[in-house]
Amino acid sequence: MSTITIPYSHSNMQITVPDENIIGVFKPTEVSTSGSAATSEAELVRLALDSPIESEALEDLVVGKKNVVVITSDHTRPVPSKITLPILLERIRRANPAIDITILVATGNHRATTHQELTDKFGEDIVNNEKIVIHDAFDDNSLVELGILPSGGKCFINKLAVEADLLIAEGFIEPHFFAGFSGGRKSVLPGIAGAETVLANHCVEFISDPNSRTGNLENNLLHQDMLWAAKKANLAFIMNVILDEDKRIIKAVAGHYEQAHYAGCEFTRSISEIKKCQADIVITSNGGYPLDQNIYQAVKGMTTAEGMCKTGGTIIMIAGCEDGHGGESFFKTMAQAKSPQLVLDDVNKIKRNQTRTDQWQYQILARVLTKHNVILVTDLCEASTIKAMHLGHASTFDQALSQAFSAHGKDARIAVIPDGVSVIVE
Repeated sequence: MSTITIPYSHSNMQITVPDENIIGVFKPTEVSTSGSAATSEAELVRLALDSPIESEALEDLVVGKKNVVVITSDHTRPVPSKITLPILLERIRRANPAIDITILVATGNHRATTHQELTDKFGEDIVNNEKIVIHDAFDDNSLVELGILPSGGKCFINKLAVEADLLIAEGFIEPHFFAGFSGGRKSVLPGIAGAETVLANHCVEFISDPNSRTGNLENNLLHQDMLWAAKKANLAFIMNVILDEDKRIIKAVAGHYEQAHYAGCEFTRSISEIKKCQADIVITSNGGYPLDQNIYQAVKGMTTAEGMCKTGGTIIMIAGCEDGHGGESFFKTMAQAKSPQLVLDDVNKIKRNQTRTDQWQYQILARVLTKHNVILVTDLCEASTIKAMHLGHASTFDQALSQAFSAHGKDARIAVIPDGVSVIVE
């Protein structure tokens, strides 16, 4: 038997799988950094800021500006802001001590980040002493229209960001299940965009396009919308990090919102690609908290398993989902449908300019469920919620594995992807 560590909620889950069934344990390539963990992480950020890609230095951009808006990620993303934000703020103030700084939390269409989540993410010093604004995609008065996206939708962006003398963003880069990669331009769209703009970008047509997939930016229609929005919003500078399985910084890139992001994506690709195989059972996770805090987010890891699982196979998804389903429309659409196929049939009738809230997430979940049985392993979420969404449930991994063996036999081929959101299936 092999014992494998799987990220789960705020900790890990130890699972055991028969050796004779395992066809592979698939992880990103390990990247070592020198020095102590804290020093090394901070130094990687500083080195990136010292050598910006296709951009002036941040300190030079700050000179002469009255105010700057720094976009940062919300509670659903593991950006190590306790490390990154103090470095950014120090550099900004060193170059321009009098500048007014606003930290803008990019929630996209998510719920607002709580005070406790802000403290957990940024630390008490930043929360108590800095000006922090939480973006609200549904507050029309806080938005300004910048034109028409390539998708044809109206582009509404947070007014504070658009009117800033200087707009910069921090974030992290990982494979993304329809935008290709996270980070970079995503800080603007969907990060600080209006709800109508997010809906236009996440339309059924774009989500269904074969180029809207993990690890691909070429001819990716969602990515093209996002680049357009970042340019219109005058995003002047980014600092993005790449994280290892322990959510420690292993690389940082800084500079132009497209070129620096691309460099970070290429590094991520170099360590994240895994070879596709066809397994009867795929075991994976969403990388633990914060990405596995609800079923909505857990769909991401399921899509990676989808690429490794044969049609009719079983995906065992280990995710805490302590925050429940993660989206009322997402939950109701799945729960009220008689089958995942009927969800897809309905979605495919929806026109580009009529996209519904959470549509993309239930579209993708329904797609996965029409081809695979998914068992969600958690003891932190109501079983009734899970089962209502056409997912199987197990309180323990052993229960889930027993169910999967019953469906596929004791000789079933098993692929293990400890962190489903950290790899690209090619």
